[in-house]
Amino acid sequence: MTRRKVKLAFISSNSARKASYNKRKRGIIKKVRELTVLCDVPGCIIISNPFNSDETAVFPDREGAMQVIERYRNTAMKDESKNVNQQSFLLQRITKGREKLERLRHDNHEKETGIRMLDCIQNNKLPDNLSIPDLHDLDKIVEKNLKEIENKLVQLNLSNN
Repeated sequence: MTRRKVKLAFISSNSARKASYNKRKRGIIKKVRELTVLCDVPGCIIISNPFNSDETAVFPDREGAMQVIERYRNTAMKDESKNVNQQSFLLQRITKGREKLERLRHDNHEKETGIRMLDCIQNNKLPDNLSIPDLHDLDKIVEKNLKEIENKLVQLNLSNN
């Protein structure tokens, strides 16, 4: 016998709704019990009764449920640094993006200065429109390249000897 698909809609009949509530409550408690036994994980379930406000179904019992809830609260507090809300996530992404942009700007400036250095070497003169910071940057690039050339010469001399 196959099961028919249940139409998810409000059950208007009070007695049918109460019967469905009790049947589904037993089913979900059974599922939680199976999960805790089969997988050896702590679990609890709290279901309020819509027909009797004084009655609340708690599995495994109130003390067991309180232990699971307290364990969850303690774990949530420990892992709070790992939990990221949307605002802090976006702030982290913006910060990383800005850092990456700054690195790329620095790399581009260094490459532009290297191109200026090559132009100076080819033309045998400095352009007239260079500012003092540009000249300092050009000096740094020249010094860096000279050190690289010296290191290569030393390596070549060592390998030839």
